[in-house]
Amino acid sequence: MKTMIQTQQLSKTFTLHNQGGIQLPILDKVNLTVEAGECVVLHGASGTGKSTLLRTLYANYLPSSGSILVHHKNTITDLATATSNQLLEVRRHVIGYVSQFLRVIPRVSTLDIVMQPLKERGVSNVDAQNQAKAMLKRLNVPEHLWSLAPGTFSGGEQQRVNIARSFIVDYPILLLDEPTASLDQKNADIVVKMIKEAQQKGAAIVGIFHDANTRNAVADRFFTMHGD
Repeated sequence: MKTMIQTQQLSKTFTLHNQGGIQLPILDKVNLTVEAGECVVLHGASGTGKSTLLRTLYANYLPSSGSILVHHKNTITDLATATSNQLLEVRRHVIGYVSQFLRVIPRVSTLDIVMQPLKERGVSNVDAQNQAKAMLKRLNVPEHLWSLAPGTFSGGEQQRVNIARSFIVDYPILLLDEPTASLDQKNADIVVKMIKEAQQKGAAIVGIFHDANTRNAVADRFFTMHGD
C-alpha cells in the first residue's frame, strides 16, 4: 500500500502571549502513518489534541518540531517546511478538510461555494455546477437554499454544505473533524457511505467522530491521543 501521510516526531506547543508567555504543549512527538484507502480515527479524551493534530496536518498550525510528509505528484512534500505556494498546491489537489464549522466568504452562494474546488482544478462552469447540484441533492440541502449564502442556515445545513465542498473532489487525503456532529441520523448515514466510497477510491482518511456508532462504522483502526 502507498503511504499518503506520515508524521514524524510531530510536536506543537502554543505560547500564550497574553498570559505571560505560558507554554502550552498539545502534541508531543506524534508518529502517525496513514495508507491509501485507510480510515484512521483519532481517539482520546477531550483536550488530548485531536483537532489540533488535524489542523496541523492541514497546515493551519505550524508545528513546533517534527515533519508532516505528504505524497503529492509522485514526490514527498514536508508540510512543516513547505512554501506558501506548495501548501496551496497541496490543499488544492491533495487534501480535503471538513472542519467543525463552515468558514466561507460572506454573500457567496451555496452553489458557488460547493463548485469552487472543481473550478480551481479547471473544471468547466457547467460541469462544476452539475456536480455541485448532484452533491447538494445527495446531502439533502433544499434546492431553494442553493442561491443563498449559508450564513443564516441551520448548523446541520451548514455542515452539509461543508461536506459537499470537501467531497466534491476525489482528494487523495481527507481530514474530517466531527463531520456528522450536527447531523440527524439519516444524513449521518449518507456521510458514512460517502466516507466508505472515498476509501474505495483510495483516499487516506483521518477523522474525529463524536458518535461511537459512526466511529465504528468507518474506522479501519484507532489512533489514541494521550495529550501531553
